[in-house]
Amino acid sequence: MFDVVIIGAGPAGSHTARRLGELGYRVVVVEEHKQIGEPACCTGILGKDCLDEFPIPPELIWLKTGTARFYTPSGSSFTLSKEPAQAYILDRVGLDRALAVRAEKAGVEYLLHNKAHEITWKNTGVEVTLKNGGPPTKLEAKAAVLACGPSNLLARGLGWGDIGDWVLGAQAEVELKGAPEVEVYMGQNIAPGFFAWLVPTTPGMALAGLLCRQNPAGRIKTFLDKLCKDGKIQTPQVKISYGRVPLQPRQKTYGNRLLAVGDAAGQVKPTTAGGIYYGFLGAEIAADVLHQALQRNDFSSQFLSRYQREWKKRLGKELRVGYWARRYYETLNDKQIEDVVNHLRNSGFLQSVYQSQEFSFDWHSIAIIKTLGAKALPHLLKTLAGSLMPGNRRRKSKGGDGEEVGETVE
Repeated sequence: MFDVVIIGAGPAGSHTARRLGELGYRVVVVEEHKQIGEPACCTGILGKDCLDEFPIPPELIWLKTGTARFYTPSGSSFTLSKEPAQAYILDRVGLDRALAVRAEKAGVEYLLHNKAHEITWKNTGVEVTLKNGGPPTKLEAKAAVLACGPSNLLARGLGWGDIGDWVLGAQAEVELKGAPEVEVYMGQNIAPGFFAWLVPTTPGMALAGLLCRQNPAGRIKTFLDKLCKDGKIQTPQVKISYGRVPLQPRQKTYGNRLLAVGDAAGQVKPTTAGGIYYGFLGAEIAADVLHQALQRNDFSSQFLSRYQREWKKRLGKELRVGYWARRYYETLNDKQIEDVVNHLRNSGFLQSVYQSQEFSFDWHSIAIIKTLGAKALPHLLKTLAGSLMPGNRRRKSKGGDGEEVGETVE
């Protein structure tokens, strides 16, 4: 019997596994895909705070930047710049694999191309049924961790419900013309209520993508056509990946002998859809709580509930404020976005906030609160109040054919 089985070999899963392996526990990670890190639908941008707390192998860092160019709905643009670098663009597939190698060095076992189909409870632990194309196999462990994305059916079957709100992401690797900065695009015609991006990676290459509630296939194709027409990429005929991104945490992230971390728990920034750093933080807390549970031989829901209390102490405010800001932004039309951005840019407010020592790529609540308190915005706050009334239900995020799609995008 294993001490812990972890379902999902992404950053949160492998980090939890490594921490427990280093503590001397017998841990196995189950991954449904044949290769760790693939398929990838993730930009892989980390902030300085994350790299300071969780050192990443230097060879995985493709680009360091403190500069980004923003395009408003009308097509006008402005640049925010700061030194030292605030964002680090990573080899995202390489990151997953490097984290797995670290975990294996700590004694963790990996089972690839095995899909966790069902979790059942025994007197002394949990039993996870795996499917890999042949007869089902079973693993037994004292406890399990879900680290398998936001839409995994296992969490729904446990009665934890679905993620409170989510959005769809679409992204493609593109060949560049020239060497652009990180670019962010706003507007209803490109990514209604959200944003699109062009992020350089290795020489001559970049990732182009966007977030939207509906029709990600149509939206990303239109965006790629625009980039090609504007002379920024070689061709729009590229392979596109799709993913599902949580905007709110799952209501419950613990149960009898069971925890959820990372995207599976909804530990993702609602403002930018970045989840690596928050997933690492959730994994740290999960490993600490499981260590205590293993020492006490107490895997009850009551004991493991401290995991949710602890991660909400660290992330709860950021997730709440970020989600309020996200819903507020979704209520704005192109003219309102243009007016607000122009005022904040022309007044020097945006650059001032960005240059402030309080600004963080990973912690947005201070910048959000400062922005919402700016003199240009109070007349727009009424739209926020209306959008968050209990009777205003969120729109379902659907793919181009009307079906819910994907897993997650970073």
